[in-house]
Amino acid sequence: MTIAAADQETDEDAITRARLISAALPYMLRYDEKVVVVKYGGHAMGDPELAKAFARDITLLETSGVRPVVVHGGGPQIGEMLERLGIKSEFRGGLRVTDKQTVEIVEMVLAGSINKEIVLAINAEGGKAVGLSGKDGNMVFAEKVTRTMKDPDSNIEKVVDLGFVGEPKTVNRAVIDMVLKAELIPVIAPVAPGADGETYNVNADTFAGAIAGALNAERLLFLTDVPGVLDKQGKLLKELTVAEVKKLIADGTITGGMIPKVETCVEALARGVAGVVIVNGKTPHAVLLELFTDHGAGTLIRP
Repeated sequence: MTIAAADQETDEDAITRARLISAALPYMLRYDEKVVVVKYGGHAMGDPELAKAFARDITLLETSGVRPVVVHGGGPQIGEMLERLGIKSEFRGGLRVTDKQTVEIVEMVLAGSINKEIVLAINAEGGKAVGLSGKDGNMVFAEKVTRTMKDPDSNIEKVVDLGFVGEPKTVNRAVIDMVLKAELIPVIAPVAPGADGETYNVNADTFAGAIAGALNAERLLFLTDVPGVLDKQGKLLKELTVAEVKKLIADGTITGGMIPKVETCVEALARGVAGVVIVNGKTPHAVLLELFTDHGAGTLIRP
C-alpha cells in the first residue's frame, strides 16, 4: 500500500466519522439538557469490552448535553460473593430470601465493589461519575415487599416473607439534582433504608423506574440480555403503547420474565417518564444506537 493510498483511507475515515456526527446532531438536540436514566446490568456488565463501551457511551452522553443517570444491578455478583463466603441462599416462591446477614453482603457488593467499578470505568473514559445509593441524602425510602403464593396442599394463598427485600416508597431527587447541576454523572446502587431503620435490597428495575419517574426523565433505558419485546414469531416489536402491552400480556405474547419487565415500564410511564426502552445490552453501543439514530436497539414503550 502506498503512502498516498493510506492517506486517502484516513481522509475517507475522517469524512465518514464527520457524517455520522452530523447525522446524530438532531438527536443530540432532542435530548439536550434532558434526563436519561439507564438501568445497567446483565451480560453487558460482565463483559469487559461491553462494559468499556458502556462507560464511553455514558461519558459521550454527558459531554453532548444529555444528563445521564445510571442505576445498576448485580445479582450474579451477589450470588458469587455469597457462595464464596459459604452463605446459602433460601428461596421461597422462586425468590431469594434476604436475611440480615445476606443484606449486609448485598450492600457491600452493590454499593461497594460494583458501584465503584462502574464509577472508575466512566472516569477512565473522561467522564466525572459519583457513586451513590438510595441511602445518600435520604434519596429513596423503601418499604418491605410482600408476596403471596399458593400452598400446594391446601391451595390457600399464604404470605411469603422475603426478609429485607423492599420496594421504593418515596424518592427525594435533591441529591441527584445537585450532582447533575455540578455536571457529574450519578451512579446509583439499589439499596435503601426503611422507616424502621433497616437496610433493604431493592430490585434494580423497580428502583430505576422510581428514580426516572421522580426526575421526569425523557427516557428510561433497561439494558437487558434480550433484544426487547418479541411477537409470537420471534420478531422484535420496535414500538408499543401501554394499551398494546396489556393486550400482548393478555393474549400470551408477553410471557415469563418479560412480564414484570414491561410492568415496570408501564409503572415508570405512569410516574411521568416520557418513554421507556427495553434495550439489548449485548449490542455494542446500544445506548447510542437507541438515542442518536433512527435504527434503535430495542422496544420503545410509550403512554
